[in-house]
Amino acid sequence: MTKKRVLILSEGFGSGHTQAGYALAAGLKKLNPQIKTKVLELGSFLNPTVAPWILSAYKLTINTSPALVGLLYRKQYKKPLGRLSTLALHKMFYHHAAQVIRQLRPDLIICTHPIPNTIISRLKAAGLNVPLCTLITDYDAHGSWITPEVEHYLVSTLEVRDLLIGRGISPEAIQVTGIPVHPEFWNIQNKQSARAELGIKDMPTALIMGGGWGLLFKEEFINRLSSWRDSVQLVFCMGSNEKLVAKLQKHPALRHHNITVMGHTCEISKWMDASDLLITKPGGMTCTEALAKGIPMLFYESIPGQEEKNREYFVSRGYGEVLASGDILDKWLKSISNEVSRKEYSKKTSQLHPLYKPERCAMDVMELLHSSLATVQVDRRALGIAGLRAN
Repeated sequence: MTKKRVLILSEGFGSGHTQAGYALAAGLKKLNPQIKTKVLELGSFLNPTVAPWILSAYKLTINTSPALVGLLYRKQYKKPLGRLSTLALHKMFYHHAAQVIRQLRPDLIICTHPIPNTIISRLKAAGLNVPLCTLITDYDAHGSWITPEVEHYLVSTLEVRDLLIGRGISPEAIQVTGIPVHPEFWNIQNKQSARAELGIKDMPTALIMGGGWGLLFKEEFINRLSSWRDSVQLVFCMGSNEKLVAKLQKHPALRHHNITVMGHTCEISKWMDASDLLITKPGGMTCTEALAKGIPMLFYESIPGQEEKNREYFVSRGYGEVLASGDILDKWLKSISNEVSRKEYSKKTSQLHPLYKPERCAMDVMELLHSSLATVQVDRRALGIAGLRAN
């Protein structure tokens, strides 16, 4: 029997899109090691010289002009990516996309970002005969995700499904799978053993993730948070923000035996297992991972647009709260010091609807691979034609 090939395409505009792709790939391999997966940030792969400049400009815009990002998100909310924009992207980055697909010969393409989704849709309109799925990696559905050539949408919630139906997508083409998380997040480790493995104390623990978006630079927040250091263990995980890591490590209020400051780590799953509270920006992936682990969240400053929608979803369901004041911070840090409060939240997350089980997305993609959608025979000649016409 021929091994199934799944090509997962993303872009680096925020780490969550690509992270979801790798999580799905890992989940598929766990369920069936015979499945061959490939994850690519397509624009960066095809144009490694220009793409980093574009990504740097995007990050700079988010940091310096978040209101502009929000304005553009709302202005284009119900619109697909425009024809001229698609053509420009194709000319700059994606004119060899058909060649890559021709070489990899996937049985199924899954896009976790709107831009490669639009480009593959363009190739399908030109003759590419490979099933295309769109995996929406937030708790909202911006219009840029939607194209006529997508055979199947994988979405986070019933509410996102309803949004797509309202925009004319057939209900049969939409599956509520939840956002995929890495198999490391499918199970919850005992807090005591996780803390022992990480070399930290067995005491109430707050995990602070993210960082360089303004709030953590405020002395008032640092001082308020560090005032709990004798009763709550504080773990700062700042990812690749090396400047912020160095800044926090030198901060006098954070030099304490119950405080850990670190950069990138491959053990976020274990750190979440060890924690009673997550303080974070409301990125779709991080929130979904915390949901899988059953820990409550406090949300600080959101990027206008999709992160605001993520925050609204989790707050409305009672899985988190907006960190709007020092009093709210004190309330939660006091709460995680109380064993009864911690058990109440764990009970709440254990009663989630089965649609939100963390392994659900990988399981549903497995079914798609063996369904009529994914058994479309790839016409290699048509693939060649698509490549010629796309160029």
